[in-house]
Amino acid sequence: MAVLNRLIICRSAASLRNFCTESAEAGLRRASSALSSALPVGNSKGKGRGVQWVFLGCPGVGKGTYAARLSSLLGVPHIATGDLVRQELSFRGPLSSQLADIVNQGKLISDEIIIDLLSKRLEDAQAKGEMGFILDGFPRTVRQAEILEGVTDIDLVINLKLREEALIAKCLGRRICSECGGNYNVACIDIKSEDGRPRMYMPPLLPPPQCESKLITRSDDTEEVVKERLRVYNDMSRPVEEFYRSRGKLLEFDLPGGIPESWQKLLHALNLDDHDDKRTAAA
Repeated sequence: MAVLNRLIICRSAASLRNFCTESAEAGLRRASSALSSALPVGNSKGKGRGVQWVFLGCPGVGKGTYAARLSSLLGVPHIATGDLVRQELSFRGPLSSQLADIVNQGKLISDEIIIDLLSKRLEDAQAKGEMGFILDGFPRTVRQAEILEGVTDIDLVINLKLREEALIAKCLGRRICSECGGNYNVACIDIKSEDGRPRMYMPPLLPPPQCESKLITRSDDTEEVVKERLRVYNDMSRPVEEFYRSRGKLLEFDLPGGIPESWQKLLHALNLDDHDDKRTAAA
């Protein structure tokens, strides 16, 4: 009888796993179909659209900063899945409590949820007549990369890299103005040269006086959660990097320091020029 009971339990567990897997697969297929529908027809390379780029990089590396700058320079929307998640959390919709638990633990959000949020944002972009995009935070898994490749043509994938000690300091120094939503960083990072690596200096990005008293820290920017996010990302990122490297689409870029230094070198790596930035620097 004990053996029979164990057999029944095992079969029940297997059935449940199969059911969950099939349900997840069905949900993912629906989300993938929505993503395909959200992208404009005839979006192949060179046919009247802007660039279709992807930014990879650890949480806190600065994907949002550089993607936003390139978005403005190239005239294409910057779509950050992290922002989409935070917007969903602020709406307090049906997903908010589930997302809050995942985010606060530093875990990865499921493919189905991320693709669904991305599809909605792309639909909005299409309705506004926006063409092209710079994706920030997607794809994070090979599965997501395969789905994206299946529905559109990605031109370039930029993989930003930064030393881990600098990454952790940056994440812990992040601040947001509770009134205007501006992003700042109070960390002053100064890493001495050693083992053949050059000195790295990243000055703080301080807020204007009117925002100083309104700065808040993201709830998930604790040292424990930051380190867990980095661990999870590193485990998941290598196959994604290899996926795009094997297709000749990966540009790896090591951030040498703060924004002024890194921005110019990134533009050079992309064969771009920002005349407005040069005029501002010269002023």
